[in-house]
Amino acid sequence: MTINRRKFLSGTAGLAAGGLLAGTLGTRHALAQATASMFTPEDGATLRLLRWVPFVTGEEEAWNANTAAFTEATGVEVRIDQESWEDVRPKAAVAANVGSGPDMVMSWFDDPFQYPDKLVDVTDLANALGEEHGGWYEGLEGYARQGDRFIAIPLCAIGNAVCYRDSHMKAAGFSEFPQDTAGFLELCKAMKANGTPAGFPHGKAVGDGNNYAHWLLWSHGGMTVDENGAVAINSPETKAAIDYAKALYETFIPGTESWLDINNNRAFLAGEVSLTANGVSLYYAATKDEALKEIAEDIRTTNLPIGPVGKSVELHQTSTLSIFNHCKYPQAAKAYLAFMYQADRMNAWLEGASAYCCQALKGFENNPVWTSNPVHAPYAKASASLRPNGYAGPLGPASAGVMADYVLVDMFAEAVTGQRTPEEAIANAERRIARYYR
Repeated sequence: MTINRRKFLSGTAGLAAGGLLAGTLGTRHALAQATASMFTPEDGATLRLLRWVPFVTGEEEAWNANTAAFTEATGVEVRIDQESWEDVRPKAAVAANVGSGPDMVMSWFDDPFQYPDKLVDVTDLANALGEEHGGWYEGLEGYARQGDRFIAIPLCAIGNAVCYRDSHMKAAGFSEFPQDTAGFLELCKAMKANGTPAGFPHGKAVGDGNNYAHWLLWSHGGMTVDENGAVAINSPETKAAIDYAKALYETFIPGTESWLDINNNRAFLAGEVSLTANGVSLYYAATKDEALKEIAEDIRTTNLPIGPVGKSVELHQTSTLSIFNHCKYPQAAKAYLAFMYQADRMNAWLEGASAYCCQALKGFENNPVWTSNPVHAPYAKASASLRPNGYAGPLGPASAGVMADYVLVDMFAEAVTGQRTPEEAIANAERRIARYYR
């Protein structure tokens, strides 16, 4: 196979012409060329990527357009398999352990730590991209790096924020959205009394369920493990978080204990709830449907309230890109990822995602998508502000296992539904966490 190097580098050449790298244009353009030329696809290479089903059409369209451009430039065909958010994790684990299937995976949180020895070392690519684009955000880098070695390439943080109906909030007697957890509870009570209740997932939702559960725990000062990895879930702070969750749950629409990531979107757009937490995809789903125009114009977004801990503490869903060891064409896979992170390609993807995906590299933080709409504001700093899963301990196989097992999500669900007392729910979570942190 003959690689058309001119086409392969056309993205960076076009970027230079567009002036997107003001100030350090010459240096960064040279770096971009160097990164793009680091990896030469093997003869006859083909690739297969497993990714999560997108919630924003523009994100998928931009990713696919960039992929098509890579194929045109190199001749390497890339097949993209989509799976539901909940199914990516188990399918990736099976592929890693049996040594066949997709060559690459777009995965969640610290999933790469479940099978680090099954992944291609991408330190060379990660370091080159970091140097080229202003460095990685620390939180996202932690999800991809094991010691001095990158086992994945950070992709994005999918910001999570409160989405609410402004008119319904005001009808409940609130002129502004409460900034603390106490005021937030009072708002939810008032909105329920008005027949416009809230709803947050207590089901095994990869994104929304985990975001909500971790915010509940962290906002009250709780943690799964301490800095040394000792189990620390059994604490007065965790009990306070559960008590607060029980009070909030009383204001919710029935059935949230079975909600997955799609359910709160559907309930909000159907007018069943007027307040939830979600990515910006909820807003854009409303804007694209003429029948939902009234809801779209009424949607406002804000960060989750601050609890007794006294500061904003949010998980935000993160995604990384990994290459499996069984990939027959690892140089082609690295070339594909290098191409997707070229500045014009990445900027196009971020804009196509309409603030749904927050960049992993600091050099893209000035993308105009973040200031193009006030609704985007709470999502703009997701990558910079996120607190990694497993706080306060280190990321690794144990933290990955606890999240994959939905331990925190289950703890809150058991307590709010009355399946267990708060003390029993905490003790059960403690036992489950201890199985991973040995």
